[in-house]
Amino acid sequence: MDIVLEIKNFVEEECKKPTSKYGYSPFTSHFTPMVACAEKLADELGGDKEIISIAAWLHDIGSIIYGRKDHHITGVEIAEKKLKELDYPEEKIELVKDCIRHHRGSQDYTQETLEEQIIVDADAMSAFDSIAGNFCAAFVYEKKTEAEAKEAVREKFKRKWKQLHFDKSKELVKAKYEAAMLLLG
Repeated sequence: MDIVLEIKNFVEEECKKPTSKYGYSPFTSHFTPMVACAEKLADELGGDKEIISIAAWLHDIGSIIYGRKDHHITGVEIAEKKLKELDYPEEKIELVKDCIRHHRGSQDYTQETLEEQIIVDADAMSAFDSIAGNFCAAFVYEKKTEAEAKEAVREKFKRKWKQLHFDKSKELVKAKYEAAMLLLG
């Protein structure tokens, strides 16, 4: 059994359900690019790539199933249940749960492991791959006006840039960050 593929399929199926809080779009616009960023950082920086890949697929599953509020907590519960169903080793489940619990840059968590830091960076980096998705969230889910949405997205990108732990992360998204700042003035 390929555990990473099992988890990817689980997340995709949850995104396809009519009960998904944000529909299918996050699978292609956020999860997939975020996992690609996480795996690239794992290749560059080290860390347990299996833990990183699984945590990357599951990091926002709480949002999909229950909504954004406390999704880092609900995501831990969902991940634990799913990984136990798949007979994943308990010590590895704990590492995945730590990555999910600590992935939110908006919370005052300290990421203690390389894997946790990579998940935070990959999540932040993926924001720069979906300007449209960020505006969609501002308009549709947050009910912002055009001016409010522009300011919110600009401030989000500034926060995401500041959350990056690694020079490699900054190197990979620097051009996108600078372009977004230019466009969002």
